[in-house]
Amino acid sequence: MRILLLASYSPSLRNFRGSLIEDLIKSGYQVYVGAPGLDSDFETKQWLEHRGVSCYNIRLSRNGVGLISDFFTLLSLYNLIRSIGPNYVLSYTIKPVIWGCIAARVAQIPNRIALITGLGYAFTPGTSKKRTILRILVGKLYKLALHNSTLILFQNPDDRADFLRWGIITKNHHQKIVPGSGVDTERFSPRPFPEGPLNFLMIARLIQDKGIKEYVESSRLIKKGNPDTTFHLVGALDTNPGGLTEDTVRQWEKEKLLTWHGEVPDVRPFIEMSHIFVLPSYREGIPRTVLEAMSMGRPIITTDTPGCRETVRDSSNGYLVPARDPNALARAMKNFLCSPCLIQEMGLVSRKMAVQKYDVRKVNSLIINSLKEPS
Repeated sequence: MRILLLASYSPSLRNFRGSLIEDLIKSGYQVYVGAPGLDSDFETKQWLEHRGVSCYNIRLSRNGVGLISDFFTLLSLYNLIRSIGPNYVLSYTIKPVIWGCIAARVAQIPNRIALITGLGYAFTPGTSKKRTILRILVGKLYKLALHNSTLILFQNPDDRADFLRWGIITKNHHQKIVPGSGVDTERFSPRPFPEGPLNFLMIARLIQDKGIKEYVESSRLIKKGNPDTTFHLVGALDTNPGGLTEDTVRQWEKEKLLTWHGEVPDVRPFIEMSHIFVLPSYREGIPRTVLEAMSMGRPIITTDTPGCRETVRDSSNGYLVPARDPNALARAMKNFLCSPCLIQEMGLVSRKMAVQKYDVRKVNSLIINSLKEPS
């Protein structure tokens, strides 16, 4: 059986889907992958080819909507799919889902799977004219694409409920919820907490919708009474419409509100040096960084929003706070400053949740078994 995975970002094929690809191969699938820039991403391509995966560079721009460029994306995906002749096409993130499902339908591929890993910029709450127009356009494209899918995998129940409410899908669509991308609980094993003042950590792409400004403002509030507390930020700059500039982040560093480490090849040392993991995002699928921190035994502070709320049992393994509210975020942080014993207690619960619900092998098994279900 041949399966083609389509992505919008080549490193994600290893970083987010690597274990799924390995489990597909173990299950007897011949795996093909396509992503923009894959030919020049030597590390990812070498990792994939070493496992017998066939790699293809595809024409696709991650951000924005362009009639001509997206038409050529659709055409190139159709040609690729026709040349491979897979039994399954599995697409994830917005553009591969939209154009991949349509191209696979035109190419008469019998099994067309859309993995909804989060709704992104267009569907995150906001009132700007640009975001509103984009939400309408992407919603219509999603509706067209998912009409041409045979299976839709959601990572949280809120995304599915919203797609139903907006009329993008109906109850007749074959759909299922899987608990995110999972986490390798052996690789991300529990680590002891560091000594000294409390260290807070956030790992995210540098875009506003991740709640980075709220993280910075909570740092400002906390440091007024606890100047030794440290705040760390790991993540790369991004071309997303809500992306932050390097100058903005450097200014926060000058004010000693945080330390920015940029993009790193391995986040584990940074999680190990932290006490509490923070993600004040406005919306997620299931945030992988949170799962990694949970697996390493860290308590979590995140927002009571789609995707994020799935990872925290409030006051058990961390705290849920309203989005866009740095004051509430700071109050949750102060709970750990006032009661340091909570760090160890909640971290143990995080680890238990990661193993029981989010272990990547369990998640992969759910996905692979779903491929075999009749549509």
